[in-house]
Amino acid sequence: MKQQLSLPKGTRDFYGITLQKRYFIINTIKHFFSLYGFEPLETPCVENTNTLLGKYGEEGEKLIFRILNNGDIFKDGTAATDTKQLVAKISDRALRYDLTIPFARFVTMNYGSLTMPFKRYQIQPVWRGDRPQRGRYREFFQCDADLVGSNSLLHEVEFVHIYQSVFDTLKIPQTSIKINSRKILSALIEHVGITENATSVFIAIDKIDKIGVDGALQELEGKLTQTEIETLRTFFSINAMLKNAEKIEALKTFFASSELSKKGLNEIEYVLQHQNNSSHTTVEIDLTLARGLDYYTGLIFEVKTKSVQMGSIGGGGRYDNLTASMGVENLSGVGISFGIDRIFDVMEELQLFPSTLHQPFSCLFFNMGESEMKTVLELSVALRLQGVACEVYHQKDKLEKQFKYAEKKNIPLVMIIGEQEIQQQIVKVKNIVTGKEKVLPFAEIKTNTTLKIELQNFASI
Repeated sequence: MKQQLSLPKGTRDFYGITLQKRYFIINTIKHFFSLYGFEPLETPCVENTNTLLGKYGEEGEKLIFRILNNGDIFKDGTAATDTKQLVAKISDRALRYDLTIPFARFVTMNYGSLTMPFKRYQIQPVWRGDRPQRGRYREFFQCDADLVGSNSLLHEVEFVHIYQSVFDTLKIPQTSIKINSRKILSALIEHVGITENATSVFIAIDKIDKIGVDGALQELEGKLTQTEIETLRTFFSINAMLKNAEKIEALKTFFASSELSKKGLNEIEYVLQHQNNSSHTTVEIDLTLARGLDYYTGLIFEVKTKSVQMGSIGGGGRYDNLTASMGVENLSGVGISFGIDRIFDVMEELQLFPSTLHQPFSCLFFNMGESEMKTVLELSVALRLQGVACEVYHQKDKLEKQFKYAEKKNIPLVMIIGEQEIQQQIVKVKNIVTGKEKVLPFAEIKTNTTLKIELQNFASI
């Protein structure tokens, strides 16, 4: 019986021009990471479960993909008495949920040999048992840069500059870096006087971009008093102000003497003072920004674009205690992430990818028979040494079929070497779009250092 093949929900295959577009995004980001001194790192796709647990909050941990242990799980005759015991018994490994916790694990294990502050970037897939939908997948690439070993706000400033440089280069319009501080949110909890249900407040705040302020406050009814809810409403009304300076002044009035809020505001003001004001990617205070992960402690970021209906396309923040549970105390860190898949979807919808990605320059050597193949292979190697991408057709076939192969692969130039061409020591080059032809001597293919440019020009005629 023929097997019915399908992909697991929330996963995709990538091929051809799609991968070229993804590489275009990734290479752009890698370029700016390298300019700011970040070095590449890769970690295994599988981590020990105890490394991941306790880092993402209750909601995040529900989405971790666990891996079943091999062998006979209950061969010792014992049995689990509840779900958590069962899960611990049958699975002690999991696919990584993000790249930050594996990074923290790497830093902890290699702490004595790393130069501090340690800066790395990492571009690898992660897995989450989320409900698949547009812009949200179960397997997706994260593109992170993180730094540990420094409390300086210089790093937050440089991360903002990286965001601005990347999104300006990719030409994604109406892009804004949302910025807030966990210190301000913690000061809000103190100011309102919430002693219980603080976690519920953070969860509600994190939903505001989806259900609005009124929807989030409705979720807190029964958990907070009406006075507490109205105080929260006053706080979030500040977010409706248009200018960052207006929000800062309103926050100073709202909090009055709170030292914690002052620290958070000072951090935000520092970053705003040093942003790249010539960038098209703006920086905006967003008091509804909470970031759902438990490990953030300072400034937090999220990047969104109004040009396409899409969730965040980047995010990150400061985390002071991430390695403490792993054995290294007092090691502050900060990092950002780019949402490769969502950035791809945005650029695809807005048709922002360069047209040259669709028409990569290359040429095809026709296969005229075995007697010509030695010459064809020799010249194809010479062309590649000149930086010219080329293929050799795999077998002798009708010229019409070889032409069709070049057309389907968008190869603009074909190289024809038959018995007569070998006698004359020339290659016939044909532009399959215009039909124009030219002749190249064998010697020129081997020695002309500007040949790639000449062939590119001929292909574009």
